[in-house]
Order: sequence, then structure tokens, then C-alpha cells
Amino acid sequence: MVKYAIKRIAMGLLSLFIVATLTFFLMQAVPGGPFMSEKAISAQAMAALEAKYGLDQPVLVQYKNYLVNALHGDFGPSLKQRGRDVSDIIATKFPVSASLGGTAVVVALVVGIPMGCLAAYHRGKWADNLIIFFATCGIAVPSFVTSSVLIYTFGSKLKLLPTIGLDSPASYIMPVTALAFYPTAYIARLMRSSLLDVMGQDYMRTARAKGVSGFKTLFKHALRNAILPVVTYVGPMLAGLLVGSFVVEKIFTIPGLGREFVSAITNRDYMMIMGTTIFLAALVIAINVVVDILYKIIDPRIKLK
Repeated sequence: MVKYAIKRIAMGLLSLFIVATLTFFLMQAVPGGPFMSEKAISAQAMAALEAKYGLDQPVLVQYKNYLVNALHGDFGPSLKQRGRDVSDIIATKFPVSASLGGTAVVVALVVGIPMGCLAAYHRGKWADNLIIFFATCGIAVPSFVTSSVLIYTFGSKLKLLPTIGLDSPASYIMPVTALAFYPTAYIARLMRSSLLDVMGQDYMRTARAKGVSGFKTLFKHALRNAILPVVTYVGPMLAGLLVGSFVVEKIFTIPGLGREFVSAITNRDYMMIMGTTIFLAALVIAINVVVDILYKIIDPRIKLK
């Protein structure tokens, strides 16, 4: 397992290098620049700003300097938030997104897995049909629609919940619901289909033939094998929600990392785009390595090569 972990880490570092390289050169290929605004500035001021941030150098030199600095944990200064480093912004904003995304992950798992088990246990009955209907709606409806409906219903009309920020426990309810709605529905469908497949295996028929109750065979024997596809999905889902949902944070005016990423794109803040992209890629790679190791813990029959 140690050799496998080392191999995966090496592959992860290579993937991180490719992501950083592609992001850097794609940004350079986009027309315009970070200092172009509606109010035009003089050529002298533009040249001074580019010289200050090293943007007047050849692209390959900029690329080399950025990689060297990034290896030391320095993602450079923000081109729009003057006087602030990208690393400091990520360190400040990530805990906000992590608290929101972590809560959404817990809700998605706590609600989605039992729903999928319940649907599989009552296959073809009204409970199964109701859960499938909910899961289909959850997958089909985008998060910005869910957020808008929640704000209109519980914020504007009923005035039960705050619609801006994360200042109180009540303010988490709507953004967490909007974030968790899709993964909950997806996990429920994934869990249902996986359980139905496992329940058709020979060892499950043997357990039922020996008189073991259906509820016990479902949760004691089938769940452990059926949960592997959910673990696969939870890896990238966890990374995405921890970094923050761009749309949900923007709608609910939450000062998280996702909102900063959206602002960086619209403002052409190259350093911020690079820093958040590399940070997200590193998080996804790290979580995927952990998920692969969890496979071995959950199912000892899996061989890690």
C-alpha cells in the first residue's frame, strides 16, 4: 500500500504540473489583460503596472518564475486586491467555503445513503417511486434555480431565514440545502442502483435462503459492498464543495473561495486564477488518493497496484 501511495502521489504531482501549465498558457492566450477597464489608463501607467507585476517579461520567463515561486508556496500578489497575496486570500476564504461545503457533504451523505437504501429495500413500491422522483428532480434542477426558489420562498415571502452571509446557524440552512440538493439526489440514485445489483448476487440469495431478514441482509451484508461507488463519487464531490460552489456563494453573498474565483475570472486576476486552480487541483488529487486507500479498507479483496 505504501508503494501504491507513493506512486499515486508522484502521478498527482505530474497532474498538478499539467494543470498549472495549461491554465497559465490558456490565460495568456485570452485577449485583454488585468489592467484593462472601462476607464482607459495611459500607456505609461499600463507599462508601469506590467513592470511591477512582471507581466512585461516574455511568457516563458513569466511561466518559469511563477512555477519556481509556487513550489515555495508563493502564488504571487493579487492583481486586483492591491497589497494582498493570493496565498493569504486563500487562507482567509477557504475556511468559510470549507465550513459551508463540509456541512453540505455531511447532509448529502446522511440523507442520500439512507434514501438509496430505503428505495432499494422497497423496490417498485410507492416509497421507491417517491425517492426516484425526488432524485430525478435533484439531478435535473441546477443549484442557481434551487437557490433562487429558496430565497424567494423562505427569505422574501415567509421571511424565515436570512439570505446573505453566514452570520448565524440559521443562515447556513438555505445555502447548505442548495449545495447538498444535487449530491443528495445523485447519491440516493447511486446507492439504490448499487444495492439492487449487490442484492442479486449469490451470497445475498444464500443469506435470504437461510432465513436472514431482508433488512438485516441489506444493512449488514449488502451495504458494505454497495457503498464503493458512493465513495468514488464522494472524492471529487468533497473537494468541489470544500473549495466552494461558485454560483451558490455568489447568490447568497458568502465571502468564500468560490466567490473569489468568480471575481478573479471577471477581473482577469491572473494570479488569483492560477492560485485557486492549483489549490483546487491539489485538493482533488489528495482526496482521490485517500479514496483509493479507503477502497482497500472497505473491501480487502481490492488489490492496489
